[in-house]
Amino acid sequence: MQYFYTVRPGDTLYNIAGRWELPVDSLIAANNLVPPYTIKVGQQLSIPPGVNVVRVKQGDSIYRIAQLFQIPLSVIIEANQLQPPYVIQVGQLLKVPPGVHYYVVQTGDTLYQIARRFNVVTKGNPNYEFIRQVNQLASSNLFPRMRLIIPFAPPGDKGLIAYTSDRGGHYDIWLYNPRNGANMQLTNGLGDVNSSPVWSLDSNRIAFVGMNNILYVIHVKTSSIARIDEVEEGTAFQMDWSPDGQRLAYIKQNQIILYNVLSHQVQSITQLGSSDIQWFPNGVELLFQAPDPSGVSQLYRIQTDGTGKQQITNNTGGPLHNAQLSPDGLFVLYTTPGVSISIIHTVELSTGNVFEIKGGPLAKNYFPKWSPDSLRIAYSATAFDDRGYFSQIRTVGRRGENDKVWAISNCFASPVTWSPDGRRMAYLSGCTEQEFAHEMWVINLDHPVPIQVIEGVKIMSLQWSPSI
Repeated sequence: MQYFYTVRPGDTLYNIAGRWELPVDSLIAANNLVPPYTIKVGQQLSIPPGVNVVRVKQGDSIYRIAQLFQIPLSVIIEANQLQPPYVIQVGQLLKVPPGVHYYVVQTGDTLYQIARRFNVVTKGNPNYEFIRQVNQLASSNLFPRMRLIIPFAPPGDKGLIAYTSDRGGHYDIWLYNPRNGANMQLTNGLGDVNSSPVWSLDSNRIAFVGMNNILYVIHVKTSSIARIDEVEEGTAFQMDWSPDGQRLAYIKQNQIILYNVLSHQVQSITQLGSSDIQWFPNGVELLFQAPDPSGVSQLYRIQTDGTGKQQITNNTGGPLHNAQLSPDGLFVLYTTPGVSISIIHTVELSTGNVFEIKGGPLAKNYFPKWSPDSLRIAYSATAFDDRGYFSQIRTVGRRGENDKVWAISNCFASPVTWSPDGRRMAYLSGCTEQEFAHEMWVINLDHPVPIQVIEGVKIMSLQWSPSI
């Protein structure tokens, strides 16, 4: 459900957005405001998820914090389940929601207008019937001062989002359909808390590592599941599909394994200490990370027959992680040096030029993912650590240009994935401290209002299908 803030004297879009650390473009899109973006006292605004927590300082009171955020005292009291006399302690974290979870109907409002104004839209059309159903209204008739819960509607986007969740009682691979909001379970008891679905480029198959480190492949249309291999326990595991969707590349016991899911033929290439395997788009070369003769982590490319090995990077520092080729094969990204500090770099393969991504304010930048057109990288940047755990959902150009914040997640870090057309991103939120996410959100970069598509279940990872 959406939250609503009531505009007060002196408010502007910029200072409202600033209270909850929101991109102002997101606030504008959430309310379908038009230039010159004027707002009026008493107007209700839908507020996207932001940094809705404050840390109590010396001299703070519930009244002072409510005045600072220009929200009713009752909102803070209810959100934190405070009891009289409402005493708060220095250092305490308080939830500060951006208002109430209902919209108050105004004279002249219709369900159609409300749906259009607050982005309750499916396939580009206002889904006003969904508002009626959620509020259990007998008809579409509205009257002033009626309180309505305003839900999020299935966006109607193309493709399918595969994700790992315990919504069936144990961890499994599920599919979310953005067209109608349906969820379909693909596996039954085969998944693991660390399972991460990986789509083939033709979107026909999903590979994942499940319970007992078993590598499985799902044929999505038939729901058939094949057991491929047992991989090493306790190692960072990455795999990638060949461009034709027939071969799976992964690393096991210092061997690059190329497994053909149609013929079941296996080819191996010995590469000591290798990881982060990925196919070049030409289908005859592979990217991987491995130590050089002096033990320093480098990126390499090699032919699928094991010949023509070439070193790509000239790294002199720590290990390189999360190596990913751009879909067009012209750039590669990696993160370094580790978890506490994680900086994204890109390498232009034609020139060898290395570009550093400035990233978020804490130099903790995770889950980088190339856009389908290879022009941008989506990633999650940890921020606002003084108020708990939050991350910014950001994009940046492949040479570090045009870095932009699109949304806020209340997770320390969230995986990010692109829609097939590259116009939307999906990410996770709904975390408590550093625990698991319980929500999935989608944001349209052309109209940047976050839309919640799943809530109330643990979600570990996600990937949007590459094709429709």
